[in-house]
Amino acid sequence: MAVENGSSDKKVMVAIDENETSYHALVWYLQNFQESISKSSHPLILFMVQPPPPSNNTFAASLGSARMFCNVSPTPDYANAVQERNRLISSGILEKAKSICTSHGVNAETLLVVGDAKKAICDAVQKLNVDLLVLGDHGDGKLKRVFLGSVSNHCVFNAKCPVLVVKKPE
Repeated sequence: MAVENGSSDKKVMVAIDENETSYHALVWYLQNFQESISKSSHPLILFMVQPPPPSNNTFAASLGSARMFCNVSPTPDYANAVQERNRLISSGILEKAKSICTSHGVNAETLLVVGDAKKAICDAVQKLNVDLLVLGDHGDGKLKRVFLGSVSNHCVFNAKCPVLVVKKPE
């Protein structure tokens, strides 16, 4: 971390998704780190990962015929339409987060990436030289975390910076 003109020069990234826990983490960070945010020369980075376009769909045969499953690749038009819809939804989610920052007097920039959330967040931390990653904890049960994994858990162990995981009160 460099110090210039007496101000902290931390680059902070907040991972945002459609879940309310990420908004809670953002607001909690804005309220509890107001002084260090105002001293930073970097805007707060609001980062979101959009799911990749569909590669195949599984359709089942009707009940009257044999129960067969087959993979059918979507047409390029369908895949593009789904991807555009996802981009619009993701952009709206990021704009809501940016307006929360503006209401707290914080300059923020948004970044939207397509891919797997776990990998994309850790890659962005390294690429952007982020000093602190802020995530919301979805509060999934232990069994679900064992089978599906947790984005926050993955980032705690793999991100190349300190990770602040904010739990939403019950």
